[in-house]
Amino acid sequence: MGDEPVRLDPAEFTTEIDNPYWPMKPGTRWTYREVDATGDVLRVTVVVTSETKEIANGVTARVVRDTVFRGEEIIEDTFDWYAQDAAGAIWYLGEDTAEFENGEIASREGSFEAGVDGAFAGILVPADPQPGMQYRQEYYAGQAEDNGEVLSTHAMADAPAGHFTDVLLTWDTITIEPNVAELKFYAPEVGPVLVLGVAGGPPAREELIAIDTVPDGTGTGPLGTPD
Repeated sequence: MGDEPVRLDPAEFTTEIDNPYWPMKPGTRWTYREVDATGDVLRVTVVVTSETKEIANGVTARVVRDTVFRGEEIIEDTFDWYAQDAAGAIWYLGEDTAEFENGEIASREGSFEAGVDGAFAGILVPADPQPGMQYRQEYYAGQAEDNGEVLSTHAMADAPAGHFTDVLLTWDTITIEPNVAELKFYAPEVGPVLVLGVAGGPPAREELIAIDTVPDGTGTGPLGTPD
């Protein structure tokens, strides 16, 4: 937890991510409807690309594209980097992110890479989650300090994409924003289906609309041009 260093053996990691709570098969796309803290309705697409990236700490990661739209306008675009360890845990190794205003990059805040400038990887989804398990999700001092705790593996969740059972439910917090908390719901063989902002401001909700498959090469364009 916190700023505790972690040393990862690249030989113990794979880009073939099949953790049942978020299987990341290349070409899979999740589409979400998000109502943010201000009441804006946004569309979020998450695409597992065919690309990989060698991270500064030596681990090769799968590149996942996360794009946020307001209408047809991109307001945030991110390359996230994930890999799975030999036990089956999904690790988060950093992100290359940009916020957009009027089609131009307005901020790169939040970007980090494990092994650069004191940043460390963290666990996004444990291999065998059990209630009470706590873990660091990411660490870059002062910019990315997220944590997770398993609340249940038998939760239920409803989203436009369906009704889900035996769901992994986590309590996610941010060390540098101690009043902020989210509940995240991961459905077996599907992935994230619901996120609820429960502290730190007006309620926010992100819910799965659909999951489908996209052609090879989708999501590999430069930031700001995801298709």
